[in-house]
Amino acid sequence: MLLLILGLVLFLGTHAFSMVRSQRAAIVGRVGEGRYKLGYTALSLLGLVLIGVGFHDYRLSGYIPVWDPPVWTRHLALTLVWLAFVCLAAAYLPGHIRAKAKHPMLLAVKIWATAHLLANGDLGSILLFGGFLAWAVAARISAKRRALAPGAVVAQHGGAVAAPHGWRNDILAVVIGTAVWFVFSRYLHYPLIGVSVWPGTA
Repeated sequence: MLLLILGLVLFLGTHAFSMVRSQRAAIVGRVGEGRYKLGYTALSLLGLVLIGVGFHDYRLSGYIPVWDPPVWTRHLALTLVWLAFVCLAAAYLPGHIRAKAKHPMLLAVKIWATAHLLANGDLGSILLFGGFLAWAVAARISAKRRALAPGAVVAQHGGAVAAPHGWRNDILAVVIGTAVWFVFSRYLHYPLIGVSVWPGTA
């Protein structure tokens, strides 16, 4: 559990720090943009590794139950994760979905985290997915405040704002998101995560 908490603090803390624009600018001014990005990436990757190892060790030592989610929340979670994959694909495909979501990558993280909080009632999962949900909400608020600042250039995670180009990219986002969601949920979630989520495969 300690490694999981350390990983969350490191990974989410690094990302949260980037929202403090004045402090970020001060460090970039001292060490340079390249070194800052290198350090940012290294700390983020280290945080992800600690999260993965920490959560794995936590599961091996036994779940710490907090509440018992009903079975239907698992099916709801699977559907919500599909929406998260579509939003993630839309982040890189300028279209109506991306324009409506404004920050589709952050929306994808919020949906993904909420889905897993609904389906998992143990302490480790609450810390993991609750942490990512809190970060995504804070990042969205920060991005909105920056967009409202005088002279600000509105941007999105995944690229700059772009007007929708018909429905082609939206269809692609749904098709690609659905395909990746199906392959990951049906065939990869159990080998990689150790938990079967597809109905009938438990």
